[in-house]
Amino acid sequence: MTTPGYQVADVPAQWPVASSAEKYQGRIVSVRVDTIRSPDGNTAEREVVTHPGAVGVVALDESGPAPRVLMIRQYRHPVGRLLWELPAGLRDVAGEPLLRTGRRELLEETGYRAACWDLLVDYFSSPGIITERLRVFLARGPELVPASERDFVPENEEAHLLVDWVPLDEAVRLALLVSCIMALR
Repeated sequence: MTTPGYQVADVPAQWPVASSAEKYQGRIVSVRVDTIRSPDGNTAEREVVTHPGAVGVVALDESGPAPRVLMIRQYRHPVGRLLWELPAGLRDVAGEPLLRTGRRELLEETGYRAACWDLLVDYFSSPGIITERLRVFLARGPELVPASERDFVPENEEAHLLVDWVPLDEAVRLALLVSCIMALR
C-alpha cells in the first residue's frame, strides 16, 4: 500500500554526513564508515562498500523451437561455490560506455556477440551496504565468434568457466527455486 501523495519511484537523496573514515582500500572495492544525520537530528554509523558497478547480459537465442539463455558456471570464492550466472563483469575500464562493457564481457566470457541489444534492468545489488549498481542488457541474435577473432586471454577463474545454453523456462524456474531456498535459510 502506498502513502497518499507519494509516487512509487526511487529519487536521489543525501542525508548529511557528519564524519567519514576510510577503513580499507583494495583493487576493486573500498570500505568506509560514515556517520549520517537523519532528518530528526539523530546520528547513525553506516559501513559503506564502494564498488565500481557491473554489467550483466541476458544473451537470448530464439532461433530454435524454444528460447534459451547463455549462462556461465564460475567459481566464486567469497561464497565457496561454482555458480551458474549470466555473463557479467566489472565496470573497470574508465569512460567505457555501459553497452560497450556488456558487449566486451559477453565476448570475453562466452565467445559470443549479439546483433540486437536492449536495456533490461538497472538496479543496486545490495543498497544497504554497497554502492554497486548493475545494468543488465538483453542481447538477441547471438553468434559465436571464431577463436581467431578473439583477443582476450582468460585467466584465474575466467580460465575455468563452463559456458552452456539453458532453456529459458528452465533458467527462470531454477532462479526462482534458488531464490525460495535461499529465503528459507
